[in-house]
Amino acid sequence: MTKFPFRAALLIALALAVLAPAARAQAPSVPPPAAPAVTQPAIPAPAAQTPAVPEPARELPASRVPRDLSPWAMFLSADILVKAVMVSLAFASLVTWTIFLGKTLQLFIARRRVSAALATIAKARTLAEAQLALGKSRNVVATLLAAAIAEVRMSSDTLAEAGIKERAESRFAEIIRAEQRVARTGMGLLATIGSTSPFVGLFGTVWGIMNSFIGISKAQTTNLAVVAPGIAEALLATAIGLVAAIPAVIFYNHFARGSRGYLELVTRASGAVSRLLSRDLDRANGSMLARAAE
Repeated sequence: MTKFPFRAALLIALALAVLAPAARAQAPSVPPPAAPAVTQPAIPAPAAQTPAVPEPARELPASRVPRDLSPWAMFLSADILVKAVMVSLAFASLVTWTIFLGKTLQLFIARRRVSAALATIAKARTLAEAQLALGKSRNVVATLLAAAIAEVRMSSDTLAEAGIKERAESRFAEIIRAEQRVARTGMGLLATIGSTSPFVGLFGTVWGIMNSFIGISKAQTTNLAVVAPGIAEALLATAIGLVAAIPAVIFYNHFARGSRGYLELVTRASGAVSRLLSRDLDRANGSMLARAAE
């Protein structure tokens, strides 16, 4: 028996291991036997259904939907009544600021004139001297001085000092009341604008929202792009109403304090003129008593 070499057997085993997969890959594949066909009853095909065509959504007219939501675009696309409300409120705001500028200048000039006139007559000893010191100044202090001198001249044939003072005080009260009416000019309009503008703006808002809901019902949609412009137009009226009302209330309170301060200065001027009148009457009575004693 011939002895088989170990190395040759190992080489043969390796060759078989390499060549076996390649031979299996090249061998033709035999399909498995077909299964017997099972006859099934025919199922009728479902009838074709016509797809539903959605109805086109109705839209608001182009004139009711602004291209943007800027204040000017909302004003142009608003209802005619809402536009009238906005214009009236804008005019009321213009009137408010005009009154503010006018009364600020008026009270500043009047207070400055009265303060300067009080400093001038404080150095005078008589009514005539005070009137000469003021010169041709046109202010309430000069008016008070003129009223006191006129009363003294008209009562020169009497010796009743109390009566002269009483009549002079009556003249002073009339002058102060007239000055008070002048100082409060325009404040009634500010009070009216401040109290009514929010309600006027609210009326425009209610009207605009009512029109918006009518448009929504006609469009049969609740799309925000359709609903928002009309509501924004309505709210713009309320915003303008507040813009007109808030400054009017603030300016009214400011001028109420300013008018009180100015009227206090006028009252001080009336007291200063009354003191000058009292001195003149005392001097006149002293001179008459001295002549009578002689």
